[in-house]
Amino acid sequence: MGVGPIRLAERLDEVGFSEIVVVRNKVMEMRAQGKTVHAFHGGEPFFDTPDAVKYGMVRALVENRTKYAASSGIAPLREALALKLKRKNGIDAQAENVIMTTGGAHALYVAFQAVLDPGDDILLFSPYWTPIRDMVTMAQARPLLVPTASARRKGITATLEEFSTQNTRAIYYNTPQNPSGVVFTRAEAEEVAAFARSRNLIVIADEAYEDLVYDGEHFSIASLAGMAQRTISTFTFSKSYAMTGWRVGYAVAAEPLMAGLRKLVLYSTNGVSTPSQWAALEALHLPESQLLSRREEHRKRRDLLVNGLNEIGLECELPAGAFYAFPSVKKINKDSRKAAAALLEKAHVSTVPGLAFGGQGEGHVRFGFSVATEAIEAGLEAVRKFVK
Repeated sequence: MGVGPIRLAERLDEVGFSEIVVVRNKVMEMRAQGKTVHAFHGGEPFFDTPDAVKYGMVRALVENRTKYAASSGIAPLREALALKLKRKNGIDAQAENVIMTTGGAHALYVAFQAVLDPGDDILLFSPYWTPIRDMVTMAQARPLLVPTASARRKGITATLEEFSTQNTRAIYYNTPQNPSGVVFTRAEAEEVAAFARSRNLIVIADEAYEDLVYDGEHFSIASLAGMAQRTISTFTFSKSYAMTGWRVGYAVAAEPLMAGLRKLVLYSTNGVSTPSQWAALEALHLPESQLLSRREEHRKRRDLLVNGLNEIGLECELPAGAFYAFPSVKKINKDSRKAAAALLEKAHVSTVPGLAFGGQGEGHVRFGFSVATEAIEAGLEAVRKFVK
């Protein structure tokens, strides 16, 4: 028997790399060549991690709080999050319903792994955050793309019924949405919840941008009657507190869902960095006024960018939440990848092609507006000159 080539596990054959990483690498290459690039491809807050959070990390280090913690997370943080969930999200959680994860992405990864079996289908509102489809594929399940725009126009229930199959096991429910900025209303959440209850489906709720809602209000689907038992709600400290590099997130669920999450966290990371968790606890003690102030700063940036794009002729709806604009770029090229490439190569403006977020994103590109206002103004001027 001959020696064959080394191969990866077959379940990775259909899993790719994020197009956002490809864009980021190209931007780094251009900057290394001395070129100015107006960067709108990223998904990081414009402000620095608050000092109180940094000092919380320093205290943890000085006090030698650097040993292994329980894989589910330190008790004071989980208790504080349970109180936050009751007060802010209307989710009646106890500390045992909360598990810490290595960022919001890890929370989503373990959620999909906990509930999806090979051959299962999951309903996925689209356009969607780029890693989601690959996370589902890694669980050897099939994503069923539900067009968000048509669902809101034709009716959530009717659209979910149209795309659902006998093998449907779960619904991925993201609000505010990345990349479109759509914020589902309470009435829409109630429709999704009723559909999940009627089909005995699990809901995986992605609430990463809960503190960045400009029009309407954020509503947690797990707060509805009968939903806490069938929902895994995922959150992160990354966006609200500019803690992207700290990698602290959390998931909320009841049994038996929590048992699955505990196993997966234990055998994937064995928990989150202990000093980072003590720092995250300090973030929860920050006054609400800081969150509101940063939301207003993001609103100003949203209005500046979206108004500018519309003036240029790149039609763009005002996103109700998150910190992304998703304009049509058919004026540049109907192929979003070609449009994004042209913007980067000729205008030195980096965006993410809409097709990276699913077929429903074609004809658009994503601009992140969590950058300095001066950067938005300079970027708009570069786009204006290019489009002319």
